[in-house]
Amino acid sequence: MKPKEIDETGPRRARGRPRDWHDKTEQNTIKSLDRAMEILEFLSESRGMALTAIAGQMGQSPATVYRVLVTLEGRGLVEFEPDEQLWHVGAGAFVIGARFLRRTSLVERARPVLRTLMEETGETANLGIAKEAAVLFLSQVETEASIRAFFPPGTLSPLHASGIGKAILAHMDDARRDRLLGVAGLAAFTEHTLTDLQLLRDDLQQIRARGYAVDNEEKTAGMRCIAAPVFDLSGEIVAGLSVSGPTSRIDRDQIPALSGRVIAAARALTAAIGGPVTPPRT
Repeated sequence: MKPKEIDETGPRRARGRPRDWHDKTEQNTIKSLDRAMEILEFLSESRGMALTAIAGQMGQSPATVYRVLVTLEGRGLVEFEPDEQLWHVGAGAFVIGARFLRRTSLVERARPVLRTLMEETGETANLGIAKEAAVLFLSQVETEASIRAFFPPGTLSPLHASGIGKAILAHMDDARRDRLLGVAGLAAFTEHTLTDLQLLRDDLQQIRARGYAVDNEEKTAGMRCIAAPVFDLSGEIVAGLSVSGPTSRIDRDQIPALSGRVIAAARALTAAIGGPVTPPRT
């Protein structure tokens, strides 16, 4: 019997993907799985949809969509509401999404900072990161006030009409910022939204200089937000912290005092994840 060859270089390193991982051709794509993920993503954008509506809007046969939904239901990724005959995203999808948040210590480290910020200001505190041309809200500590802002984890908001979004844009390199804004455009949400690119650039320059951003009813009338940037170990912008609430409580006279607390909170989180306490400005 031929002796077994011994690899003297040590144990072979485990691979997370095959050598041809970059090959995205049809042979490496599971069509049924891709279709299922497409249906799940589509359903997640609604507050519940009927089978016929999903099939019609996606251009799929009801039988195919039904089989996918039943399979996802078995894993808890979708749920069916029999009274109204509507399908919804299930708790299982949230559990998987929550596990994504544990990939980084950012969310974990931010929780006590957000809690303190909410207690100091009396307003809802938020954490968000950039996801393409939008802010993806990762965490929130709500105020107990009856009228309050609400951005549950997973909520997306346009970068140009968000306090956190503008704080991130102000510290983003010019090429990436212009690319994102060029693709997404500057949609108007209220009469205060900055839809002129030069006006937005001027605002971003001021944000970078003073260290905080203000969403002055630019996304939602009657709501104001104050945000500051969070930096990682390399001094790169990685997230933003904010407080948000109605203009009846966050009036213009309160912005200087509140901005100081938001900046302090953002610097505390920056330090907690190993970033520079005083980020370099250019």
